[in-house]
Amino acid sequence: MSASGTDPEALVVAYLSQLLLLQQTEGFLAREIRAHPVGDPPTAIVASVAGETFDPGRHSAGTEVKAVTLHGLEVDLARGRARVIVDI
Repeated sequence: MSASGTDPEALVVAYLSQLLLLQQTEGFLAREIRAHPVGDPPTAIVASVAGETFDPGRHSAGTEVKAVTLHGLEVDLARGRARVIVDI
């Protein structure tokens, strides 16, 4: 799985949106992600994702995430962290 953006913030939204689309269309739940940023600052990412399909007998359903947004997004490259607000 890969994604790109014009800057680190757009990259975070693009990548998380791809994961959300995978969940919405295939019921895939990510369990482990190994991500490798590309660029300085990163504007692309290449990642491997492991997980499984949602099974109502094993997984509880919570609030549905409808979209990942740039609203309130904060990316701290020095600490390798991001704060993301999603639309529900």
